[in-house]
Amino acid sequence: MARKTPSVDPLLADFQTLVQDTEKLLQQSASLAGEQAEGLRAQIEASLARARTSLHANEESLRQCCASGVKATENYVQQHPLQSLGVCAGIGFLLGLLVARR
Repeated sequence: MARKTPSVDPLLADFQTLVQDTEKLLQQSASLAGEQAEGLRAQIEASLARARTSLHANEESLRQCCASGVKATENYVQQHPLQSLGVCAGIGFLLGLLVARR
């Protein structure tokens, strides 16, 4: 069963663009006052709004992906309880060995 996982690349690209735009606008705003400064603030607010929208869109897709993963895990544990218990015991044993070494 192939799941569509949300890509982080577009989100990172949006935030990199936001940071670059903000840095550029801050450099330009050092010598500006009045209406020009208000225009720059409006551009920064628009960039932040785009970033928030992108973040919220990706947040919802990540929630859906995680919910389906949780549901699949619950189904597997219910169908194979002894195997799940064995795997958990093995992982716990290995973690105990690692912690005891420190």
